[in-house]
Amino acid sequence: MAGKKQFDMDTVLDAAMIQFWRSGYADTSLDDLSRATGLNRSSIYSSLGDKDALFLRCLDRYATRYGAKYDAALSCAAEDPVAAVRAFFDVTLGRIADPAVPDGCLMAQSVMASPALSLDVAERVKELFGLQRPRLRTALKAGGMSDGSAEDFAVHVAAVNQSLAVMGRAGSSPEQLRAIVDVTVDALARALRPAG
Repeated sequence: MAGKKQFDMDTVLDAAMIQFWRSGYADTSLDDLSRATGLNRSSIYSSLGDKDALFLRCLDRYATRYGAKYDAALSCAAEDPVAAVRAFFDVTLGRIADPAVPDGCLMAQSVMASPALSLDVAERVKELFGLQRPRLRTALKAGGMSDGSAEDFAVHVAAVNQSLAVMGRAGSSPEQLRAIVDVTVDALARALRPAG
């Protein structure tokens, strides 16, 4: 239609997500989002909503994108839970090594910024951040762990996974990050080994 600007929504949302990921919610202005997306402020408001609405869309996009990768990695947990958890960590290590995305984890970064977020946004961040533990618990139970052990390891693996993103952002080498993963995966393998 004449006079109406067209844009690719996926491209715009990816650009906004990267901007929030790089700078964080509080340090991302509408001008930053305008520069990142190529849309003027009125187009952002009319097409994507206010800053909170856009941030929520970006968080959901991030959670869906990486959640699908984590789910695929854990899909073999019933046959080989150790390989599944290693593949789970490989998703994070791959993201950390990817030069096309910022360092760290948008979700962990957003949890840390919760005091600067509205209550609704902070609740959604907490909800999305909490998805890893049940995902891991389900996979570990499918791999033969008892409910209690699966819960304990799910909490531990989720915590290690988030620490990888923080340590990667702080400059830890790929070898150091892989060594952290190896310790956790080895502990899991020992816990799964039949007694005797």
